[in-house]
Amino acid sequence: MKDLIRSSVAALSGYVPGEQSREPGIIKLNTNENPYPPSAAINDVLAATSIDELRLYPNPTGQQLRQAIAELHSCTVDNVFVGNGGDEILALCTRAFVEPDGNIGYFIPSYSLYPVLAEIRDVRVTPLDLADDFTWPSVADDYSASLFFLTNPNAPTGLLYKQEEVIRFCERSTGVVVIDEAYVDFASADSAGLAVELDNVLVARTLSKAYSLAGIRMGYALGPEPLISALFKLKDSYNTDMLAQRIAMAALNDRSHMQANVAKIKATRARLSEALQLRDFLVLPSETNFVFARPGAVAAGALFEYLRQHKILVRYFPGDRTGEYLRITVGADEEIDALLAAIDECLSLQGQ
Repeated sequence: MKDLIRSSVAALSGYVPGEQSREPGIIKLNTNENPYPPSAAINDVLAATSIDELRLYPNPTGQQLRQAIAELHSCTVDNVFVGNGGDEILALCTRAFVEPDGNIGYFIPSYSLYPVLAEIRDVRVTPLDLADDFTWPSVADDYSASLFFLTNPNAPTGLLYKQEEVIRFCERSTGVVVIDEAYVDFASADSAGLAVELDNVLVARTLSKAYSLAGIRMGYALGPEPLISALFKLKDSYNTDMLAQRIAMAALNDRSHMQANVAKIKATRARLSEALQLRDFLVLPSETNFVFARPGAVAAGALFEYLRQHKILVRYFPGDRTGEYLRITVGADEEIDALLAAIDECLSLQGQ
């Protein structure tokens, strides 16, 4: 059977998502889900949907939803693509903008899906190492990539790059730059304007984080019409379903609900960061709904296992650049209280 599988696929390790435990009593701070429910207006959408409608195909381009997104970003509907989560958009970009002899770039560390997408396409990768403190790297004058994934704010570090650095990089790039803004609603700046100002830039967003809609898999891209048109050529016939489109519309029409949830998360993020610093953690300044923190008195891997044994899940990325850190989702206040109590217990055992 192995001979029937493409060699690059057989060798592929695949993307490993955060643990999705259904064990009762688990505190889940490992996948950057929003701890608060989405807009109550979504209940009206579900109540108004007839079961008979489910036999019909959805709008193949998400036209109404795209129009709402275009109005939100003061662009035209031709500048908007909607996808089955942000990840579908990223995958389509690797198919649309990279020739077989091309290359895909990204920062290290960054979203661990990027190298997997390059492996799936079986093309070269040309990553750039971030500076020692995870800030913007030194980029050689002759650096080029057919497609570059630029996550801003970055994951797993949570850092927001300076706008002038992003603009300079995009302007000098000879290929397509996808600015992945999955966490931008928690940040103090964004790059949405670049998607219609520059002819080689796409901005990708998701409704999974700030809008509390990880379960419906809805993302969108903003960009110049030729790049958006290329994505439409490659997408599945009906890549976003009817309910997802309607739910997304309801959420986007109730941005005040999202913004209130974001404000609560940002307040808890500040409290968590301060509390960890008081416990001798190095905490990077986060502009996301998570913190990236290095424990001072216990190894990150050991603390990860201790928390897991006590039914608290955080994310640990072994490796030279990330192995000393934990990525902790900003949960509800009571979840953060439980996390801090468990950390204190672990630290007290270290001191015995």
